Amino acid sequence: MALSGIQIYKLLPQTNCKECGFPTCLAFAMKLAAKQVELSACPYVSEESKAQLEESSAPPIRLITLKSDGYEVKAGNEVVMYRHEKTFYNKPGLFVKIKTSAPEGDVKTLAQRIQEYRVNYVGIELEVDGIAVEDDANNPERMKATINAVRSMSKKPLMLFSRSASSLEAGLPQLSGETPLIGCADSENWEKYAELAKQSKTALAVIADSVDGLAELTEKAKSKGVEDLVLVPEGKNLGHELILQTQIRRLALKANYRAVGYPTLVFCQNQAQMAQSIAKYAGFIVIDQFAEELIYPLLVLRQNIYTDPQKPIQVQPGLYEINNPQPTDPVLVTTNFSITYFSVANEVEGSGLPAHLLVADAEGMSVLTAWAAGKFDAERIAKAVKAANLDEKMTRKRLVLPGAVAVLSGEVEAELPGWEIRVGPREAVDIPKFYKQVLLVN
Repeated sequence: MALSGIQIYKLLPQTNCKECGFPTCLAFAMKLAAKQVELSACPYVSEESKAQLEESSAPPIRLITLKSDGYEVKAGNEVVMYRHEKTFYNKPGLFVKIKTSAPEGDVKTLAQRIQEYRVNYVGIELEVDGIAVEDDANNPERMKATINAVRSMSKKPLMLFSRSASSLEAGLPQLSGETPLIGCADSENWEKYAELAKQSKTALAVIADSVDGLAELTEKAKSKGVEDLVLVPEGKNLGHELILQTQIRRLALKANYRAVGYPTLVFCQNQAQMAQSIAKYAGFIVIDQFAEELIYPLLVLRQNIYTDPQKPIQVQPGLYEINNPQPTDPVLVTTNFSITYFSVANEVEGSGLPAHLLVADAEGMSVLTAWAAGKFDAERIAKAVKAANLDEKMTRKRLVLPGAVAVLSGEVEAELPGWEIRVGPREAVDIPKFYKQVLLVN
């Protein structure tokens, strides 16, 4: 049973030392009860109190980390049902399934593609997180050979799935020093799988078609000493799966029901299921096939949902040169909101026209939003010009403002004497036309 803030306060040293970052022990206790801080932040709590406070200090959804050589994937530690309440922290790990029945050459080719796949989205590198090896051949030797083939091409974290504990026993020694996930334990084989997970220090996936069934399995696995668990709610269809995921999340966060306070895993068969799993509320996702046109939208969706809504995606403010510009070429101004920056940069680069792109620090806001908030004005634009030392770099001083803030042109002229201030188009897509018809002519 979770403790209230007052109950936690009574177990704290009550010195109000402020070393935890809060003004009083009571304030810290309230944050601890809300699961917004960790008990370790208090340097003076007694060992006796630590034992009593363990339940209140533990996150409602346990953090599970899968590790390999130089890579790790984290799931769990979420504290809200909806991202707008606070934010989501650990985006679901995306794993691609490789079957042991596949020829070794095909396994290596696919593992290499997964390892090398990266795509840039508004300045963020997106990639697949790992590989799930499925023992569909029900053959320990094939499991061992497939893992070796995967590891020869990829170092990303692995999941191992088999209906036979002997196949998992054959494969795990190939992953010495790593922390994979094994599964899936059910009502019949849970004891063997739990013993193997404890012995090999791996995470264990348990599968059932109901919340009660999952809770029963986690309690049994914990009785065997297995703490790192992942739930696999086996929905009958897309709607039933959504119900199970929501029930698990709500019970963990709202009712502090420890038996289901673990990340979930979904085996996805189609894109609708993948999208639903990312949004509601999978910790790990295993997909059957690897195709760039399938992976990319999933990675973008995941990135958007797991971006802090209070912290816009930003690029570094400064001067960017596009298409090898000369000191006589124009300087285009924009804000450091990533989507705004890439919209402008891509249009200019695609046109082949040379330009200096000056990115002003607008705290990650778009042009109109930043202007309305007082974060993109003549003073900030002038400050960006001076910080980039453009007065000395440019032999022809032409500054092009976004059309949406044409009202700033007079103020910018006053801030930057000697500069020719132009007002560009409102939309990035119109920049090439404006450049050719106005800037190249005058």
